[in-house]
Amino acid sequence: MNMDIAFGPVPSRRLGRSLGINNIPPKHCSYACVYCQVGPTPDQEITPQPFYPPEEILRQVRGRLEAVRARGEGVDYLTFVPDGEPTLDSRLGESIDALRELGLPIAVISNASLLWYPEVRVALARADWVSVKIDSVIPRVWDRINRPHGVLRLADILSGIQRFTAEFRGRLVSETMLIEGLNDAAEDIAALGRFIASTCIGRAYLAIPHRPPAVAGVRGPDESVILAAFRTLAGQGLEVELLTAYEGDVFAYAGDLRAEILAISAVHPLRTSAIRALVEKAGGSMAAVDALLAAGELHRLEHEGETFYMRRLSHHA
Repeated sequence: MNMDIAFGPVPSRRLGRSLGINNIPPKHCSYACVYCQVGPTPDQEITPQPFYPPEEILRQVRGRLEAVRARGEGVDYLTFVPDGEPTLDSRLGESIDALRELGLPIAVISNASLLWYPEVRVALARADWVSVKIDSVIPRVWDRINRPHGVLRLADILSGIQRFTAEFRGRLVSETMLIEGLNDAAEDIAALGRFIASTCIGRAYLAIPHRPPAVAGVRGPDESVILAAFRTLAGQGLEVELLTAYEGDVFAYAGDLRAEILAISAVHPLRTSAIRALVEKAGGSMAAVDALLAAGELHRLEHEGETFYMRRLSHHA
């Protein structure tokens, strides 16, 4: 049994203090996005299947919540944000229902690629807050950025998003990762805005890569391009917010430094400043990090002049 289902809470620019739920083993996903911070997708999947029992997810989340609260840490959301696509878990809806007893709002961050399945829409509708990824509404651009499973068709996905937004009663947002030279052209942004405006999405987030991407050289566009995209979407009557600032280094600590580093970095690569802050909170030293590097459980990555630490998937599977 994976012992890293619950992690954090981590600082989230959208959800405040978010206790993460990693309900998918690495790396079951329908996409192989060029900017993915978890790394390449060896085998893509589009058929939901059971992974961890809902009662095990509840047990680990409850234990994590009790541990961080005992240390005075607050939690604003319980968030399904795994190594892969959360809706590939066929028991996602059951897990959401099981977590209700903890009394916190539940969020799911999805790439939206499976919303053309009615059963996926039903499961996701149990959440309080859902983010759907829409990097492009132009098939050739979507294919280059998200590199989808061969069976997937963008028209089906966009139709699924529209149906879900019409049915969902919670808080619904979209997220678009802007990539220099791929989806940042004026006509691409205008088409994106028209689609989002045709749905019941409450807020459109525009993001750029902050961590090492799956494909070297992938980066966000210049600030002027980002601001132009913001103005285009806002001009179409949308509520828009930029996710272009670093979210900070305030990660929770619940008593086991090694476990904290490995659990967080499996999903959320840690900057040097963040890992130092976590070590300091634990009253430890960077020798613990060096030991994980020497054991091959952790590795360093360089991106945009920053050093990041990430758990090796071979040790996480």
